[in-house]
Amino acid sequence: MFLTTLITVAIMLCYAIPGFIFVKIKAIKPDSIGAFARILLFVCQPALIIYSFNTATFTLKFLGQLGIFFALCTGMQVLTMVSMTLILKKKFDDVRNRICTIACSLANVGFFGIPLIEAVLPGHPEAVVFSSLFSVSLNLLSWTLAVGIITWDRKQISVRNMIINPTTVSLLIALPLFFASAKLPGKIEPIVELLGRMTTPMCMLILGMRLATVTPRDLFGNPRIYLSTGIKNVLYPLLSFLIIYFVPLPEYVRITFFLLGCCPSASMVLNMSELVKKGQTHAACSVLISTLSCILTVPVLALMIPLL
Repeated sequence: MFLTTLITVAIMLCYAIPGFIFVKIKAIKPDSIGAFARILLFVCQPALIIYSFNTATFTLKFLGQLGIFFALCTGMQVLTMVSMTLILKKKFDDVRNRICTIACSLANVGFFGIPLIEAVLPGHPEAVVFSSLFSVSLNLLSWTLAVGIITWDRKQISVRNMIINPTTVSLLIALPLFFASAKLPGKIEPIVELLGRMTTPMCMLILGMRLATVTPRDLFGNPRIYLSTGIKNVLYPLLSFLIIYFVPLPEYVRITFFLLGCCPSASMVLNMSELVKKGQTHAACSVLISTLSCILTVPVLALMIPLL
């Protein structure tokens, strides 16, 4: 488990190198990073959700497991977000504390989590569906509660955004096919799969691009970043382990929940800050440090998997 997760995380981090180099040599302008984020959010991620559900076979038992899993992952994120808001609320006039709250709460379960799940659980392709479901929960919270916290503006918490966003639109396609036990047409399926599998490289490329725009002082000189990284990379997965340990779900589902909890701060933290144009630099540094730290934290935490 240690070597598998270590190699997988190292490979994913290598995807960031071209993005870093291209910005440094000025082949890509920093102003263009937001465009890459939009491609990731509005094209690649919906394709990933559709592809993931397309790999599973519908049964009532499986549906029940998905429901329990969805409730647990949503509860975990909301609990962390509310707790951090109560702790830091008096300092919310500084956008960096609001970004810290979100960075502690949202995990990179799609772009980072799915390759990790596929590496650790190669005999359970259906585990990818649980990862996508976690991603659905994360996206619903990102477009509502997370945006509200980042902007600290209630007007930004929109029911319309919760209902109409890339995740819900992709579910309108994926769920009817899933419930009907139907598959995507043969010529469309490989296209959707290819776009979906672009999420991890695209996510890491964006992180590499953003890394090239920040100074070492911004990256390493802010204690809030170490706070959010410590909570997200260590405390959050330990809480995930304690919760899932007592839940009567199949072993591979419990392992999936725990591994997704071990994932670093979600790139969605950066993507949403890019979209609302608040706290981009701090969001980028938080996600970067959390992701870089995962090369140590994920393999060590993976040693707990046999206990599940």
